[in-house]
Amino acid sequence: MSAHKPLVWLPACHRNLDLCDPGGYTVLADRYAAAVCGLGLQPVLFPMAGAADVADLLPLVDGVLLTGSPSNVEASHFGASALASDLLDPRRDRLTMALVPAAVAAGTPLFGVCRGLQEMNVALGGSLYQQVHVETGLLDHREPEGEPEEVQFAVRHEVIFKSGSAFMEWAGGERAMVNSLHGQGIKRLGQGLMAEAMAPDGLVEGVHVEGARAFAYGVQWHPEWRHEQTPFYQRTLQAFAQACAEHCRRRMGPCA
Repeated sequence: MSAHKPLVWLPACHRNLDLCDPGGYTVLADRYAAAVCGLGLQPVLFPMAGAADVADLLPLVDGVLLTGSPSNVEASHFGASALASDLLDPRRDRLTMALVPAAVAAGTPLFGVCRGLQEMNVALGGSLYQQVHVETGLLDHREPEGEPEEVQFAVRHEVIFKSGSAFMEWAGGERAMVNSLHGQGIKRLGQGLMAEAMAPDGLVEGVHVEGARAFAYGVQWHPEWRHEQTPFYQRTLQAFAQACAEHCRRRMGPCA
């Protein structure tokens, strides 16, 4: 069998981009797919996948990358009420709430970025601050509105890592500077999640699924952003890619 690239499932977002087309659109930010390709992996989409499809589709892939998104995880999933200002994506929520525990149980490498971290937390029974910036003692973690991407994705604050964590290895130390582009944040940790990276205000920004059979991490920052220029981001993504390649070899034999 010839070698092939490990396949990474990126659950898509859903938007009504054209008011003349009520059917809506399936969308994915290019930077996530580009980062996956840059790691020697092949991104795949299942545009119409729902929770009922997870059991059939998950065995076909070698990793799951939960991307960031402008939309928020709907508050009903953690026992709260949606805010009037929320941009929601119920189709994505329904899929990822089923996909996260299934990936963990199957030993499929799982990496959550920004919204993806929040999805991991909620899918495993945790809750979120709906607006971190209004919480007493917490910083405003949102990006500056109206600025160019280079400004929005610039490093914003440091994170402090749990001693002995993989984050320390990837960062080469106890702390690292990261970008910050989120309104929601972890309030109560989901079952089995270990807090391994904290913002200066105490907000959990990096987690690991304790006892997971494969790579199972989530981060609140965006390591996909120009990762080739940031060794910490690059090593984090490379660890995910290595786990996907190992899964691919177990599933299919030689992988690229």
